[in-house]
Amino acid sequence: MSSPEGAQPRKEERTGPVVRRRDQVRSSTTDQRLLDSGGGPSEWVHTDPWRVLRIQSEFIEGFGTLAELPPAISVFGSARTPADSPEYASGVAIGRALAEAGFAVITGGGPGAMEAANKGAVEADGTSVGLGIELPFEQGLNPYVDIGVNFRYFFVRKTMFVKYAQGFVVLPGGLGTLDELFEALTLVQTRKVTQFPIVLFGTSYWSGLVDWLRDTVIAQGKAGEKDLLLFHVTDDVDEAITLVTKEVGV
Repeated sequence: MSSPEGAQPRKEERTGPVVRRRDQVRSSTTDQRLLDSGGGPSEWVHTDPWRVLRIQSEFIEGFGTLAELPPAISVFGSARTPADSPEYASGVAIGRALAEAGFAVITGGGPGAMEAANKGAVEADGTSVGLGIELPFEQGLNPYVDIGVNFRYFFVRKTMFVKYAQGFVVLPGGLGTLDELFEALTLVQTRKVTQFPIVLFGTSYWSGLVDWLRDTVIAQGKAGEKDLLLFHVTDDVDEAITLVTKEVGV
């Protein structure tokens, strides 16, 4: 979900149903224009109320497209994961196993680990979903996405990840992956969602984070010991599928 080093400016921009190419590609994203401040103190009166309608339309489009999905699991991971890496192979295996267990697979729709999970779902004749996002560099939905929705706003997209999934499998990833992980952990911790299993795949990758949570965050009283029970860590695909689906009926 982050730009590869040395990424070139995108040659195509997709914002919802609109495609811009060549000199029509804009240098900023919709999220950026929403969050940046500028102009006079009353400028928002003339712009932000109209943005609400666009935000509303994104929720409607997402809800309408995903409402009839079968039980689903969201799979997260780095867009930079090489296709010839063990992590990619694990993503394919996880996507395939989830589909074979009767679950749709939802990813961010991009390359790397996301592509791997979508590929595995397609290979098992499962439902492969990609929720894309407008970014300041070219990405697009990977070729294994069968149902794709492109979003302008991160917060709308993140709602879809949680609303239409019964759990998360989190492969090694960067800041975007961590963002999704900690949002899910917070929702479970605060009981905004219930029965929402979260599995971190790759003990060597996630062990440092787990140690920091235990030895720093919890040790200093910023979280409780029971918060370590909000997620599971494993290197075994079968165990990951069992953990993330055990409380969900299909």
